[in-house]
Amino acid sequence: MKKLTGLLCLIFYLPLQAADSEVAAKGEILFNQNCVFCHQKDAIGKPGLAPSLSNPELLEITTDKYLMATIRDGRSDTSMPPYSHLGRENIKAIVAFLRSHETRPNRADEVNAQITAQGDSRLGKVWFEQICATCHGTEGDGYLAGGSGTAIGKAGFLSKASDGFIRETIKVGRSNTRMLPFQGPEGLADLSNREIEDIISYMRTLAP
Repeated sequence: MKKLTGLLCLIFYLPLQAADSEVAAKGEILFNQNCVFCHQKDAIGKPGLAPSLSNPELLEITTDKYLMATIRDGRSDTSMPPYSHLGRENIKAIVAFLRSHETRPNRADEVNAQITAQGDSRLGKVWFEQICATCHGTEGDGYLAGGSGTAIGKAGFLSKASDGFIRETIKVGRSNTRMLPFQGPEGLADLSNREIEDIISYMRTLAP
């Protein structure tokens, strides 16, 4: 019975795995046709032009819904246009291609379930201007402000990113990018949990 069960699992698993690979392969073609010019080969990104979409920290804390919505809607007031014309299935294929770069278990549900930041936005403004604005601009305008960081002060980002998503990104950063961690001994600045809460609270005032 155990051998039969194992055989059945193998029979159903292999076609499913092959189907996933086919979708990811289709997504790579679509990525190279639509996204590679800004996000570069293998979605590694380019500072000042487009962020990395294949680094492990991002993929670890994002849902497919987040990635699909970002591709579909774009980011208004940035260089990221909407790609809704590709249709749902093609956008899903691009996400599958991005997921093929995953090296860690996905923690998106856990991260998005974190509590809403309850910091002091007035203090957060001070921290943001001293620490974050260097790359992201004083109003979080991103590349348009001449920095190497993305537009984290725009509604296109803030309407989709949970406080947990922002919190985790500030703490651990994004490897192979210019977004370094901002907590711990290896952090660019050893921010306390309270200071991070203040920054998130301030960011929420940028695009209410």
